[in-house]
Amino acid sequence: MAGTGESGRRSAPSPPRPRPPPGFGEGVPPDNALHALGFEYTRITGDEVLGRLTVTETCCQPFKMLNGGVSALIAESAASIGGYMASGYRRVAGVQLSINHLRPARLGDRIEAKAIPIQVGRNIQVWEVQIWLMDPSTSERKDVVSTARVTILTNMSTPEKMKSYEESVKKYAKL
Repeated sequence: MAGTGESGRRSAPSPPRPRPPPGFGEGVPPDNALHALGFEYTRITGDEVLGRLTVTETCCQPFKMLNGGVSALIAESAASIGGYMASGYRRVAGVQLSINHLRPARLGDRIEAKAIPIQVGRNIQVWEVQIWLMDPSTSERKDVVSTARVTILTNMSTPEKMKSYEESVKKYAKL
């Protein structure tokens, strides 16, 4: 009888599987935490990762300035996704993050993050991430808000269940 266990009793229905976020597996989003804050990747390669964010209430400390923890999240996430691509889609893990906050980004400001590799080895990668304040009239980078150095471990195998993530990142990187 379908749905019964070995004893013949009906088993409890399986709990529903969590649904992936909209678009996941279709190239969007490669990072759920940043996506929830409104961060948008604009370029993802193993040589450079770019993304933008408008500073909203959700990203601010009580003084209406970008929270330093959000800057750190952007830095580690951008470096990690770049490291993931540069390593040939091997699982990565951040092992060290050092960030300096140089000037504030205020509520309503638009920022851009740029991550580039400093060293890409088989086991360890080091990435530099700069977060820039964007000029609202020209959309050009204006002032450095934060600069970070991220060290990531890259010699771990990727579990089979993560292959869908690899495909998602590959599709997103082509956008």
